[in-house]
Amino acid sequence: MIAGIDFGTTNSVVAQWAGGDVEVLALDGEHLEDEWFYPSFESLFPTVVGESSARLGTLFGWEAKLQGNRVIEACKRMLRSDGGIQLRDRRVSATAVAAGVFQAMRERAERNLTSIDSAVITVPANAKGGARYRTRAAARAAGIEVKALLNESTAAALSYMHDVPEEGTVMVFDWGGGTIDVTVLEHQDGIFEERASRGITQLGGLEIDKRLRELLVQKMGRTPELSDDDRRQFDLAVERTKIRLSTEESVLTRVPGNGRLIEVTRAELEGQIADLVERALEPARMCLNDLGIGPTGITDILMIGGTSQMPCVRAAVERLMDAETVPAHICHPMTAVARGAAIAAAILNKELDSFLQVSSMYALGTTVRPEELSEPRFSTIIPPRSPLPAVESKNYKPNRDFAEGLKLEIWEADPDKPLDHPENFQLTTLAVRFPRPAVRDDSTFTLEYTYQENGLLHVKAIQDRDQRVLLDQEITDFTHGQTLTVQEIQREMRTLDVARPAPSAFSPQFTEPTEPWQPVRPRKPVPTPTPQTVRPIPVASPQTAARRFVVDGSNIAWLNRDVKAGDKPSFTALCEAVEALKAQNPGCVVDIVVDAALAHQLPHPERRRLEKGRRSGEVTQVPAGTAGKADRLVCTVAERTHAVIVTNDSFKELQSEFSWLCDEGRLLGASYVGGEWVFLERRPVRPRRDSLNGG
Repeated sequence: MIAGIDFGTTNSVVAQWAGGDVEVLALDGEHLEDEWFYPSFESLFPTVVGESSARLGTLFGWEAKLQGNRVIEACKRMLRSDGGIQLRDRRVSATAVAAGVFQAMRERAERNLTSIDSAVITVPANAKGGARYRTRAAARAAGIEVKALLNESTAAALSYMHDVPEEGTVMVFDWGGGTIDVTVLEHQDGIFEERASRGITQLGGLEIDKRLRELLVQKMGRTPELSDDDRRQFDLAVERTKIRLSTEESVLTRVPGNGRLIEVTRAELEGQIADLVERALEPARMCLNDLGIGPTGITDILMIGGTSQMPCVRAAVERLMDAETVPAHICHPMTAVARGAAIAAAILNKELDSFLQVSSMYALGTTVRPEELSEPRFSTIIPPRSPLPAVESKNYKPNRDFAEGLKLEIWEADPDKPLDHPENFQLTTLAVRFPRPAVRDDSTFTLEYTYQENGLLHVKAIQDRDQRVLLDQEITDFTHGQTLTVQEIQREMRTLDVARPAPSAFSPQFTEPTEPWQPVRPRKPVPTPTPQTVRPIPVASPQTAARRFVVDGSNIAWLNRDVKAGDKPSFTALCEAVEALKAQNPGCVVDIVVDAALAHQLPHPERRRLEKGRRSGEVTQVPAGTAGKADRLVCTVAERTHAVIVTNDSFKELQSEFSWLCDEGRLLGASYVGGEWVFLERRPVRPRRDSLNGG
């Protein structure tokens, strides 16, 4: 399936279009430990690679972050130059490590009964050309077809405007783990136009972590002597303290090794990072100056990324703009980018009737050397911010008569900056051969560039005098800037020796005492079957049918609620209904099935409880893209186990396939009357079957 992937410096997020809304996938929630269970963190896949002395192979995600003895973080930052990374006794490129992260996310999705075959992948608005190309190459090496590279700011705005469909000028303040990007977009007639974008590529949550670590050391009075394991635990304690200080006024942090507790207040941290926050406002000021507008020219301000949610950061932006920012519960800072990428994927895949215009960030062209200049200069063929796909051409000729050929440099660059500026990026060099050497004026040729949404560039050179094709090549691999080919990346990936994920640290029957319902029986982890041990699902006999129920969870959660009135479903009500069903049928077995959209519809306090139920195995969430969604799974499970369905839905569209839905005793309706749950038999009317030929 096509997905939207927010490939972040600290965390990555994957989302898919689920027919009517976006489902954010919880790829690695089973490795999320309780002390890291903050709102929405189950949707995060840490962009972390690690090694553990207890296990062979390379770890990824939460397993690497929380259980690795030695970890490599922020491999996305390293894609700027593709620097090497040391893993045990080998050294691999940052692109290969990033490809390993993409592959790990893809494998986790498959274990969650969905797939990531192609994707729209987001990149920072101000990412340099090399980082963009290496991100795409890493995804391709992991077996993911890249449909488009989309700026993170555009994706966040797309997510917001999907939920709040209003026209206007939006400022996206995107401050995550590695970069700060501020982008101003205009939304009109369903089209986003990026009007200005500024950013700083080495300023993010990592820098704030460093300042907080320095503050803790300062309060201790000396630098602690830590082992490698203690140093890793200290890093995690620093990050966790930073997260907690966004909602708490003070936090006690335990220093590994000596166990000493250090108190840090929010005010102390804010004083430590005041200059970083002030520096982060500069891109916003520059965007306003570039457009010649004041803060009143901005309709909405979106705060994206974990760092942007620090109270002092949000307050600083609101002070600068003299306006309130969009609340986090309307545009979620951690998942909005992935949601927007999934919406873009649905648009490009014709699953959503809308329009998306992807644009290039930099200009594409070649180099020329005018006779009066000794140094080459950049010659633009496709201008910056061109709508994609773009096809442009320009005429050239060799520098001397009777040239047998020439070297054609392919560049992505900013026309207003010197060619050797670090933001400019040479993709490759192509050889052009002339079939018959001639004077310069007879050797002119037209150079045509075709640039697609997915970042692929096709170069074609046609000789003017006879229209002979001199060059016709797609640029898929890049031979400059230390960029590896896809085949080289895949060879390095094999050396990673990816470890299989360890079993969850959580007991399958774990629930907190405050949960409104408890599992009736402990559920053992189900081993992954091999082809030799696959068994069909057993079908229960009619004698045991009364003791098994399948609850249409989403339907019951919406009971007595009206979507048009702005109501939200209630997971608490669903749990109470299940408890009542069990009390009225002692010893019964209950399976609860919910659709993919429920997690996004619930109030935020209830989402964690749903996730705990899903992780414990008491709730089954239908994967995005499942044919027939939750209704079909409810009927399929009930048919195979001869269970009774609890729902107020008639499943009318499924009655022809599951004719037994109209049989006696197969459906129970649920009602909440006078503080009591009542379950009564329902008998849907059988659909009338028209005879052939109208007889």
